[in-house]
Amino acid sequence: MSSPPVLTTEAELKEALAPLWEAQRPLVFVPTMGDLHRGHLSLVELGARLGPVLVSIFVNPTQFGPNEDYDAYPRDLRHDLDLLEQIDGVEAVFAPDAATMYPPDDTTFVEVTGVGEPLEGEFRPGHLRGVTTIVAKLFLLVRPGVAVFGQKDAQQCLVVRRMVEDLRFPLRLVFGPTVREEDGLAMSSRNRYLDGEQRKRATVLVRALRRGREALEQGERRADVVEALMLDQLRREGAEVDYAAVRRVDDLSPLERVEGRVLLAIAARVGSARLIDNFCLQVDEGGVREAPLRDDNTFEAVASALR
Repeated sequence: MSSPPVLTTEAELKEALAPLWEAQRPLVFVPTMGDLHRGHLSLVELGARLGPVLVSIFVNPTQFGPNEDYDAYPRDLRHDLDLLEQIDGVEAVFAPDAATMYPPDDTTFVEVTGVGEPLEGEFRPGHLRGVTTIVAKLFLLVRPGVAVFGQKDAQQCLVVRRMVEDLRFPLRLVFGPTVREEDGLAMSSRNRYLDGEQRKRATVLVRALRRGREALEQGERRADVVEALMLDQLRREGAEVDYAAVRRVDDLSPLERVEGRVLLAIAARVGSARLIDNFCLQVDEGGVREAPLRDDNTFEAVASALR
């Protein structure tokens, strides 16, 4: 296989996508910041089952805070292309520069309130506004029929869904499941910041989530108790915690009693790496089971709707 063509300008993008916009199968879009790993590739593979895929690779400056890792964020386009050429169905890669996406006179941002305000909205002010702004720009340029995001970034998925609904973007969203290493660590580009000892300690995030789920499986329904158990696990193993929360999936609002579709969400720092992870669970009289963020954003639901 040969590497997919790399498009860097709006004109190149329009020329390449024109025939795909007219095709019977939907154009599928997978936005990334590059430094691809198996988690990203799983989203591309999922999308390729629905239609021809365009992958974007763009390290978005507006979603990084002033003291975050924008300059250090890993960039290796050749490596990313080598991985993508192994997947059938990738039509092209859009890799614009910052000036293309943010001209000097740019002053407009897209911000989702409500679901965008807690958790990451509180601890990384401006981050989700940067995400929704660049995603909106990319949607308008690419005009996909389907866009695929990873459930590891659960709040991002919910915020993008809200934006799509509110701004009437004519596309469907697929939320792909989190891909994990053998020891349970959720795959992330920021894992490469971890040295050997930190890499071992980073699995505390998934252990804390499991502890919260086990408490629910044993009948605990007080949200503050579940949160305290997760927080205790994280702190005992030396993680610097931003939050360990149990939230209602629909709007990420706090709960007193855990029931329905809920998100167990953690953000914590191990060494210099700030990591996030989550479990989405359905908690009801029948027990506790893993669940998708939204039933209508699963691959199966979108594939059925497109038939």
